[in-house]
Amino acid sequence: MSSTLRSPGIALIFILLAISSHAQLVSNPWSKWDYLLGEWVGDGKGDPGEGKGWFSLKADLDRNVLVRTNHAEYPATKDRPATNHEDLMIVYAGNNGASAKAIYFDNEKHVINYSVSYNDAGNAIILTSEALEGAPRFRFTYIKIDENKIKTVFEMAPPGKPDAFKVYVEGMAHRK
Repeated sequence: MSSTLRSPGIALIFILLAISSHAQLVSNPWSKWDYLLGEWVGDGKGDPGEGKGWFSLKADLDRNVLVRTNHAEYPATKDRPATNHEDLMIVYAGNNGASAKAIYFDNEKHVINYSVSYNDAGNAIILTSEALEGAPRFRFTYIKIDENKIKTVFEMAPPGKPDAFKVYVEGMAHRK
């Protein structure tokens, strides 16, 4: 006879621990995003030029979605006037246990659908757009440096080369 059957109290403890762990995951589907919640200020560099900006990320609709708003300012260069970039992104749980998804809108009329993944070290959130024939592909990554500092990297892959990502804009942000 197994020791588990002789010790129903121990078996009950394991069952309660499993239920508790599952309940914690269900009650906080955004645990891998928690370090990003709040307001952030940053500076960046890339093809648009040196920039500065801020973003916020908050849970909404009873923690069923995350909402990010973003504002970036790029100074004038010899080739173009100063520009402002505004965007809104909503992150939501995938259907039937699928990974999270996100939809992105900006003031340049872009709409991007992202799939969400995480690196093995647990310090990066990676949003990758779907590969569409004849269109560029995008990847946006948040990398946790510490509780108050992150690195962001926005990459693009040209049409026809969906995995040939090159950095377009990157920057560092700190908690406000």
